[in-house]
Amino acid sequence: MIESTLFKGISFLSSQGQVQQDVLVKDGKIVLIEPSIKEHAEQIINEPGLLLMPGVIDPHVHFRDPGATHKEDLYSGPKAAAAGGVTSFFEMPNTKPSTTTAALMDDKKKLASQKSLINYNFFIGATEDNIDELLNVENVAGIKIYVGSSTGSLLVDDSESLQRIFEKANKLIAVHSEDEATIKRNLETYRGSSDVHDHLNIRSTEAALICTKRLLELAKRTQSRLHICHLTSKDELDLINDYALKNVTTEVSPQHLLLNAPDCYESLGTLSQINPPIRERYHTDALINGLKNEQISLIATDHAPHTLDEKLKQFPNAPSGMPGIETSLPLLLTLVNKGRFSLEQVIKWMCEGPVACFNIQNKGYIKVGYDADLVLIDLKKKHQLSNKKTLSKAGWTAFDGWNCEGSSVATFVNGQMVFRENDFFEDIKGKEIFVGLQR
Repeated sequence: MIESTLFKGISFLSSQGQVQQDVLVKDGKIVLIEPSIKEHAEQIINEPGLLLMPGVIDPHVHFRDPGATHKEDLYSGPKAAAAGGVTSFFEMPNTKPSTTTAALMDDKKKLASQKSLINYNFFIGATEDNIDELLNVENVAGIKIYVGSSTGSLLVDDSESLQRIFEKANKLIAVHSEDEATIKRNLETYRGSSDVHDHLNIRSTEAALICTKRLLELAKRTQSRLHICHLTSKDELDLINDYALKNVTTEVSPQHLLLNAPDCYESLGTLSQINPPIRERYHTDALINGLKNEQISLIATDHAPHTLDEKLKQFPNAPSGMPGIETSLPLLLTLVNKGRFSLEQVIKWMCEGPVACFNIQNKGYIKVGYDADLVLIDLKKKHQLSNKKTLSKAGWTAFDGWNCEGSSVATFVNGQMVFRENDFFEDIKGKEIFVGLQR
């Protein structure tokens, strides 16, 4: 274990813009930031050509552990994350068994403490009858409700159960927002179809809009803290803006920003099949503007790995979901280099946004007293994303062959280097993330 690290003359972003200073880390914390630090450190990082940024926090991943570890687990997923500059994650509860009790939550945290290279916490899943578990479980990312069915068996869509959860919840409520009744009607219309383009028709914009309006009404009446996961449509964004509720936030995924229908279905087939679906370009444009206008709070990957064999099955037999935790930062840095976004915006959406949304303690910033979850990035490093280089057990990426400019070089978790240019330091393990009050 390295007890102290000194970053000499490193460039990073602060409230004063980009600065070049020394940063001293001791015992996992940032303890000093000054123009010149003379204090001795066990490890010195002196690479003026690189930039230092806070570690990415991904609050929406599926690592499939336990129950489907052939797709991913709490070792392989965090390892892929570390290579992509991600230092913390929140995982969803739709594993086997689903994480729906305090006891199962304890089991999952114990498993992560033994396997994960990066920091972790988890959502507890809502059912129609586990309200006491939802209220009493301690230090979780929030309550996850699937109002529309997705991968896994969790589903709560009846009005009485939803009302009860929203009225009593003492934690953030994160929701997969698709109306189950609408999806079922659409399934009848397209029953027998083997055309993946119909995934967009089954999981329609109408299904998302109906559910999101229902959720906004619940949040308005109960004043519960609502977070709408993976927003996909202009219609929903307009509706959220019309309600203008301070207790509501939302997120968007890189795939919903970078891929468009119908092109993605023609080029990728069922590899592009996810829930909610990738939609037409005008929706993408609205989501990008929503980020820029601070109407959308953060970027989260919804990293949802399935093996290539599973994904290449003909529609509708292929499972929905795609991996993305190791490609999210390089894809966003590429957009920075293309002038689409600023680095400050990327840090806001991928580091600071999750901190504000989930009230994460002591992370997301390069400040004295904060955890030393840090990433060295090379903004000019050119590389190509490839299935062959993918570290996720999924073994593929929807962005295979995409040329990127900008990459993580080294990843530090609680002051310890866990990744450096294709090398991993696996004696290091992440820690449980502390989440503050969310009401």
